[in-house]
Amino acid sequence: MTTTPASTPVEVDGAHPVRSVFRLLGRYRSRVIPSVLIFPIKDSPQWLMPVVTASVIDLVVSGGPLNQLAFWAAVAFVALAQNYPTHVLWTRLFMGAVRQSGADLRNALAARLQSLSIGFHTSVSSSILQTKVVRDVENIELMLQQVTHAVLAQAMVITGALVVTAITMPYFLPVYALTIPIAVLMRSLLAARSRRRNEAFRQDVEIFASRVGEMATLMPITRAHGLEETAQARVAEGAEGVRTSGYELDMLNGRFQSLSWVVLQLLSVGCLVTAAWVAITDPGTITAGQVVQLSAYFGLITGGITQVLMLWPIASKGIESVRSVAEVLAEPDLEENEGKAVVTTVTGDLRFERVVFRYPDARHPALDGIDLEVAAGETVAFVGPSGSGKSTLLNLALGFIRPTGGRMLLDGVDAATLDLRTYRRQVSVVPQESVLFEGSIRDNITYGLGDVSDEQVRKALDDANAAEIIDALPDGWDTVAGQRGARLSGGQRQRIAIARALVRNPRVLLLDEATSALDPESEALVRDALARLMRERTTLVVAHRLSTIRGADRIVVLERGKIVEIGRHDDLIARGGRYASLERAQQVPE
Repeated sequence: MTTTPASTPVEVDGAHPVRSVFRLLGRYRSRVIPSVLIFPIKDSPQWLMPVVTASVIDLVVSGGPLNQLAFWAAVAFVALAQNYPTHVLWTRLFMGAVRQSGADLRNALAARLQSLSIGFHTSVSSSILQTKVVRDVENIELMLQQVTHAVLAQAMVITGALVVTAITMPYFLPVYALTIPIAVLMRSLLAARSRRRNEAFRQDVEIFASRVGEMATLMPITRAHGLEETAQARVAEGAEGVRTSGYELDMLNGRFQSLSWVVLQLLSVGCLVTAAWVAITDPGTITAGQVVQLSAYFGLITGGITQVLMLWPIASKGIESVRSVAEVLAEPDLEENEGKAVVTTVTGDLRFERVVFRYPDARHPALDGIDLEVAAGETVAFVGPSGSGKSTLLNLALGFIRPTGGRMLLDGVDAATLDLRTYRRQVSVVPQESVLFEGSIRDNITYGLGDVSDEQVRKALDDANAAEIIDALPDGWDTVAGQRGARLSGGQRQRIAIARALVRNPRVLLLDEATSALDPESEALVRDALARLMRERTTLVVAHRLSTIRGADRIVVLERGKIVEIGRHDDLIARGGRYASLERAQQVPE
């Protein structure tokens, strides 16, 4: 059975996690409210069976009549039999709402992550974000599944016990009243310490996840330099942090669970002894069946409260996960696009006017007073030492970051007034190392485009010098590329990435060291494919290898965030300036 997601946006407040949980479930009140109304019927055996047991015992003591025995047997049968269909219905309604709420949270996190700035994503480990989307939402679902059922069941038992006892033996009500303040007191004693321990455990898990992700990413470097023990020690340090904080949390929960069980069981024994004492010392005040009924009720109440308290660690973990999810959903570092003008067509004119960009907490700007105009269809290359601002300039051209000073114009319009997501639909990027996802090669090429004809895909492959790759594979372009394109070589991945760019027919093209990691043969094929890709498109190229950009219309030399030279290759060489010195440094002596 499918559920249509609620139209209201997901709101999670880390300062008020419990309120956020109720708000989350409130999105599906048409399912939650009926499930809560069904619960008293479903769980009626919990409070009704002690009444049946007490009545049967009194019938045995008094010797009949048998027709009353049949009546109570029928009551017990109906009460127990109805539990199956009502429990299935309750599960369908309530757990349907819980699972849909979990899906809503995951979708909201994915949408938020797509809206957050590139600066945020470069500063936060992807493994930590994955933990929030997978583990934390699972913790919230588990909390709603287990704690809600226990709380509702206990509420039904307490209500039934109080009502029946008030009718039959009202003078025993004060004994029941002892359990609630004791449970509240014990929970309040645990709350603050439990929150601190759960927060510490969650943070240690995130650190560990980050280190595992780093280990996987750095595996080739680690193995190449024989640093296996170093990498293992770094992960082991994170695992030790998880073990220590998890053990401290387990010890806290263990002490609390044992203490709560002992206290509540002592109360249960006290109730039984008190009822028996009254029955013995004042015969006729209370029957043997009522002694059993009181003991059963008190046992159910104390057992139920014990169960709820035992589930407190799960509730604490779920509440901490709500706070964790809220960290992402409330993160203010957004790429500001909402409500801005939609870009429908792109010519490819780019202009930087006195552009300044400074990263947070940086002592010096990454770009300082950049004045540059790129005409539609022009190829402009950016060179310079590491840290000169090349990649920052590309990120500005993509709209990943916005100038902290000056402005950037796209086709004569201030980029600050545009929804840059719509602009980027007509932009393609070929990075130094192209990443393919786990799917067919065709799916990787047409990613996000919907219906693309086989003819378009084939032409893109031909122009990217990638047709031979496809023809050599047993399943052609239906071959699964493997995770991150692991089944293809670096040169093959680059040519598939170029085919992906070609099939989009972009107006603006950004090449970021697109050939620097390739062998000479692969580089020749990729450069030939790039030449076709760059035709009649505005192209910005970042390159360390100056031999790859000699044909650019203009070469911009950057140093410490400033433009120090602009010109064609031959002119800059003849000028004998900074570009010429970079060229000489790259020449291999005979």
